[in-house]
Amino acid sequence: MPGIFSRGHSGANAPAVPPKVAAPAPDVPSEPEVRQGAEQLMTQPLPFVRPDDEEKATVAEGQPETAGGAVAVDEVVIGPTGRPTPVFPDPRPVTSHGHARVISMCNQKGGVGKTTTTINLGAALAEYGRKVLLVDFDPQGSLSVGLGLNPHDIEPTVYNLLMDRDIRLDDVVVPSGVPGMDLLPSNIDLSAAEVQLVHEVAREQTLQRVIGPAIEKYDVILIDCQPSLGLLTVNALTASNGVIVPLECEYFALRGVALLKTTIDKVRERLNPRLEIDGVLGTMFDGRTLHSREVMERLVQAWGEKVFHTVIRRTVKFSDSTVAGEPITSYASASTGADAYRQLAKEVALRCLDA
Repeated sequence: MPGIFSRGHSGANAPAVPPKVAAPAPDVPSEPEVRQGAEQLMTQPLPFVRPDDEEKATVAEGQPETAGGAVAVDEVVIGPTGRPTPVFPDPRPVTSHGHARVISMCNQKGGVGKTTTTINLGAALAEYGRKVLLVDFDPQGSLSVGLGLNPHDIEPTVYNLLMDRDIRLDDVVVPSGVPGMDLLPSNIDLSAAEVQLVHEVAREQTLQRVIGPAIEKYDVILIDCQPSLGLLTVNALTASNGVIVPLECEYFALRGVALLKTTIDKVRERLNPRLEIDGVLGTMFDGRTLHSREVMERLVQAWGEKVFHTVIRRTVKFSDSTVAGEPITSYASASTGADAYRQLAKEVALRCLDA
């Protein structure tokens, strides 16, 4: 029997695979035709589109068009706090001074930026026309040193104002070197006041009594508190309308805020019903580290809108300005630190002063 691959078979003996048929050759243009087409593309003029046509095409794609033909593009900027950053207006000008708002910079943890914030926020508010009084209520005298004063050569100080009824406020207040900003200085003598005030009647209202005359002379009074929750800090809270809590973006600083809030609530309940938390300020923020970003996220979760949109980032200019004895707004006016405190001044004015 012949094999299935033998010639001449048919029917059931036909092969299962049909014979191959050559595919038709593609219609490939010849080389002269390709050259001729390329020359036509090169010599063909480019289409001209007018600028008006481009704008109309962009608007037609869904972009809103404003008056004048400009395309309005709304960009939402997310700040370090994880929230959209608003644009704060400049503080409104003032025609007269007085009815000061007293704000304490308070945090029982040291090294979180209380003194730096007091100096630079006060200087920024003074730039916007506010008359500012800084009160150094820390026995270390860091606020006085930061403005170029030698605390050992200062006499009288806030200690004398607290303990000596013959001393008036004008006898103690000194110029800070910044136009529109004065200083109530302090030194190590203030540490004795905490012991001596224990036996005084209404000892928690002592600071409120002695700075009373300044209320009608200034627009803002900023108190730099010591890093503790002792009697001096309670005096500052009792004399204040509001509290700003500078908080380093670091885990240990975050832990102590709950205790501070408990103290503020007790002062509000027992001594000063008008006291409120004006805001929590993130300081020494480093956006390059995951830790700083996580602390800021936890801070916003815990305090919500009380957290300022403005965040103070780390910069060596703060240390340099302290050595120079002047605010960063004058020492390095164009630096990011100066811009941050000017932004904070706008936010504080909008939230606390011009509200």
